[in-house]
Amino acid sequence: MALNFSVLRVRALSAIVFVIVMLGGLIWNNWSFFLLFVAIQAGCLFEYQKLLALIFPNYKNISAIHKWGLLVLGVVLMMTLAPNSLGVNGVSVKFVGSRIVPFIVGIMILGDIIGKKVNLQNWAISFFGLVYIPMSLSLFYQLKVFMANTFFGDWGFSIPLLVIATVWVNDTMAYIVGALIGRTPLSSVSPNKTWEGTIAGVILSVLVVTKVMGIWIPIQEKYIFLISIVASIMGNFGDLFESKLKRLAGVKDSGTMMPGHGGFLDRFDSILLATPFVWLLLQIIF
Repeated sequence: MALNFSVLRVRALSAIVFVIVMLGGLIWNNWSFFLLFVAIQAGCLFEYQKLLALIFPNYKNISAIHKWGLLVLGVVLMMTLAPNSLGVNGVSVKFVGSRIVPFIVGIMILGDIIGKKVNLQNWAISFFGLVYIPMSLSLFYQLKVFMANTFFGDWGFSIPLLVIATVWVNDTMAYIVGALIGRTPLSSVSPNKTWEGTIAGVILSVLVVTKVMGIWIPIQEKYIFLISIVASIMGNFGDLFESKLKRLAGVKDSGTMMPGHGGFLDRFDSILLATPFVWLLLQIIF
């Protein structure tokens, strides 16, 4: 695969804009952090529904209430799993979300019953989507807690930033190295990916993130190294999983959210799998 400089330029420009938006959401305040991941999960879940409807044609037959109710339920789940401290006038987002969840699920079930579209496979697909996307992304709240109150102040955004930076550096390095010297296909699922690019992506992302981030965030380098290596490796599996979904669906991209990058799922597929494993790592370490 030759390096296409016009594609690389488009990817770089859209990535710069996206990085600015992501950094603003991560660092500004707790509300921007919450709203950022609510928006991400909504976009990912919407594209997930489209992909699964192409893979399982019967999923197209779910009722409109089921279809749009799932997107609302994704938002409400993010509310339910939000930290207790996030709220307005003493009423937490978590409290409101936990009270709404049963109501939304009940409406979705009722919609399928009335429309005579009850199908266990379709409900299994929807349930997996909730686990795969909003429940995975909600773990960023937990990652934020680890560095929320330190001797150096509130650095809660640092571990989420480590995960995202590692995945994106890995993706960029794997693309460039794979395009320049890649010869050995990684998997039939994603024929453009090579072993050379993948290995280089992991090594370079771990080294770059460990050394660069270690300079200015108050986390020991050995922990940054562990976080970045887990994020990088599991991120590759997340990318392959989404590539498998796209291959089964017969599409190149999950959407058109970012020029040169594709849709929400294309951009966050690695993060969806990396996040739970980084969270698990930190549970074991601390």
